[in-house]
Parts: sequence; structure tokens; C-alpha cells
Amino acid sequence: MQSIKSYLHPVTLVRWSGIIDGISLLVLLLIAMPLKYWADLPYAVTLVGTIHGWIVMVYLAAILYAQISTRWNVVWSLLSLLAAFVPLGNFILERVLKRKQEQGHFTLKPIPLVWLVYAIILFTFLDLFTQLPVMSTYATSLGASSMIAGFIVGMYSLTNTFGNVLAGVFTDRLGANVILKAGLLLTSFSLLLYNFVDSVQLLLIVRFLHGFLGGLIVPAAFTYMANQTKTEKQGSQSAITGSFVGIAAIIGPAYSGIMASRTSVPFVFTTVAMLGVMLFVLSVFFLRSNKRGKTDRARAVRKLELNSGMVRAFLGAFFLMFSQGALAYLLPQHVESLGYNSRLSGMLMSIFGVVAVIIFALPTNKLFDRLQPIRSFSIGLSLMGISQLLISQSASASVLYAVMTLYGLGFAFLFPAINTLLAHSTTKENRGQAYGIFYALFSAGTVAGSSGLGLLPVTFEHQFIVTGCALLTCVAGVMITARLAGERSESMNA
Repeated sequence: MQSIKSYLHPVTLVRWSGIIDGISLLVLLLIAMPLKYWADLPYAVTLVGTIHGWIVMVYLAAILYAQISTRWNVVWSLLSLLAAFVPLGNFILERVLKRKQEQGHFTLKPIPLVWLVYAIILFTFLDLFTQLPVMSTYATSLGASSMIAGFIVGMYSLTNTFGNVLAGVFTDRLGANVILKAGLLLTSFSLLLYNFVDSVQLLLIVRFLHGFLGGLIVPAAFTYMANQTKTEKQGSQSAITGSFVGIAAIIGPAYSGIMASRTSVPFVFTTVAMLGVMLFVLSVFFLRSNKRGKTDRARAVRKLELNSGMVRAFLGAFFLMFSQGALAYLLPQHVESLGYNSRLSGMLMSIFGVVAVIIFALPTNKLFDRLQPIRSFSIGLSLMGISQLLISQSASASVLYAVMTLYGLGFAFLFPAINTLLAHSTTKENRGQAYGIFYALFSAGTVAGSSGLGLLPVTFEHQFIVTGCALLTCVAGVMITARLAGERSESMNA
């Protein structure tokens, strides 16, 4: 029995799944690739690449399981991820992990329920970010024109908005965990539908369903997290949650870009769907429904009454994603105009996520418990606005890296601030509706930043300036209204 337990130890699973992953990578590079290019057998890469993709998913699940159950230093998870992309890396890591395991470094700990919600949030944003590098080219491969391909890409965000709002309403009525389970199952189903797409019309229908059903999860997940967190810990909790969003932003595009080139776009979405199904099964067993009385349900269906904290959180959500949409639209074109290739654009888009994740994951996240949300809001959005202005004047790669680092710092301050503002200004009875609107504005901001700016008859540099000025104007408005509200409150108390 003891030997069976040792074989099922999470670190042992990482070691052995990593070895299998390393072997499959070597087979892909040393056998399948030469057969494709030297023996004219492209199916070898398709077959081995598909098998390797499934092995990678098992390996990633093992790493996640080890992180949750042993709570080892996050550096081990990062090294394990890195080893998957380095030939022979898994074999070296296996020896190191085995030695540490024998020395008793990785002991099992009870798994906090909150980690399951973190994993659900990671899945949701992986679902989003894996689409970014592949959807437009996938649409054109089916015969879509450039204009239709753009519409297909935007369809997800459009219908996601309606899903967010609906999820918020039903989260308050039925409970967050019910909507989480439904969202996981339905989103996984919509991801599997890509395997049946063979025309532009079918792709449009699937994108409509995928966006709408995918919108069910995020408001419920963040509502559940806010309801389980003490008021004084909302800032650091939001920062930790933000780290999972950042990790998804780093891993998602890289994974889909690599795997789609080796296999296919539907295969990428199928692997993400399998993760969703696994999380659905876990949530059925571990996420229990809270019994709610008729009084609670009656209160939940009341119309949401806005207050200043909600409005600031909503503004922050919109302008955060307005800025992100602007970057996604403008940065690649700006980089190309400077004479650099798309590789630099990808690296620049990733660097801000890396900076934010570092700040979120390290003890620096405690800062967001001590700093007033309105101050963190102002610092974060100001840094992001200044970064947009600086990008318009940046002409070298080194300067662009520095500016995107500053942008990442701003993102790290803003994301916890807006979530904390929303949590502090809502109650358990209306928090779901508030988060539904909050994440609907995320989607609306993305569309406005990517599509709306394209309608302006000005250069890319001037569009960066417009974006930066819009963000700084929002900061000024929030600070002025907050100061006036404070003065009004002081005069009433006097």
C-alpha cells in the first residue's frame, strides 16, 4: 500500500509524466520532423504532434496537482513548465525532483477549496487567450474574407457580454457554485463544437455559442471568491486571482500558437475542453451548494442600485480592457512600422503579464491590503495611460520593453483595485449582478479599444495618444469626484 501511495504522490506524477513528455518531444523533433521534411511524410508530424499534445495536457495537470497538493514553491511549477519546451529538460528535472523528494522536501497538505476556484479562473482565461493567435487565420482558412474574419473574432466578445450579464443575475438567484458548474460544462461543450466546423457559417454559429456560454463562468467565479474572502483581505486575494489571469495570458497564446501549427485549431480547443470537463467533475464533488431561504432569493432579484464604488470599478474595468484592446490592435502595427517583426510584438505583449504575475505572486501582494483601493486605482490607470503615451514616442526595442514593464506595473496596481472596489461596494445579495456588469464592460472595453480606435482618421501614434489621454482623463475624473465626495461628507459631519 505504501508503494502505491508513493507512485501516486503528486511529485512522482510530475516526474513520470514529464519523462513521457520529454520522450514524445524527442520523437517529434528527431523522428517525425525529419520524416516530414526529408521523406515527404507530413502525417508523421500530425500523428506524433497530436499524441504529444495530449501528453502535454496530462503533464500540465500533474504540475497543477502538485502545486495545489504540496504547495511547493511556485518556482518548481515554472521550472516544470519550462522543461516541457526544452529537449532533455524533463530528464534533468526528474533527477532533481527525485533527489528533493527523497530528502522529504515535498510533503502533502490539505487542498484548500479556493484552489479549485483559482483553477476555474485559469481555465476561463486560458479559453480566452488561446483564441487570440489562431482565430483570424482559422477563419480565413475556411474561406472568410478579412472583414468577416474580424467579425468572427469579435463575435466572442460581443456575445460574451450578454453571457456575463445573465450569469450575474442568476448567480444572485441560484448561487455562484450552480452557475460555475453549468458554465464549465456548457463552455467545454461549445469548445468541442469546433471539431464539427467546416464552413464560415458554422464557425459564426459556434463563435456565438462559445462567447455566450463562456461568459457564464467569470462573474460566478469572482463572486464566489469575493464571498469567501474577508473584507480586509480583498486586495491581496484579488492580486492572487490576477496572477492566474496573468499566467493564462502568458501560457494561452504560446500554447495555442505552437500546438495549432503542429496539429490543428480544433485540437487546441479540444484540449482546453478536457480541462474544463475535469474541473466540472471536481466542482461537482467539492463545490457544495449553500441553502438559501426565500428571503435571500427575494432580496437577490431586486434591481441593482449603483453607488460610487461600483461606478469606479465599472470605469476601471472598461478602461483597463480599452487599453488592452488598443494594445492588441495598435502595438503590432507600430512595431512593424519601426522595422521589427511580429516576434517582438509577441514578446512585448507577454512582458507586461510577466511583470504583473511576479508582483501578484510575491509577498508584494500584501501591499494591496494596506493601500486604499482608490489610490491603487489611480496609480495603476495613470501608469497605463502614461505607457500608452510613451509607446507613441518609442522607436527602439529596448525602450518598448521598458515601457511595457511600466504598463505591467500599472496593470498590477489596477486589477486588484477594481475588484476590491467592487467587493467593498456590494453585498452577497447583489454581488453577482455587479460582477456580471463588471465583466460585460471588460468585453465592451476590448471591442471599443480594438475596433473603435480603428474608426479614427489619425495615425497609429495619435491613436496611442488618444488612448493615453482617455485613461488619464478617467483618473482625473475619479480623483476629483472622490475628493468632492470626501469634502461633502466632512461638511455633513461638521
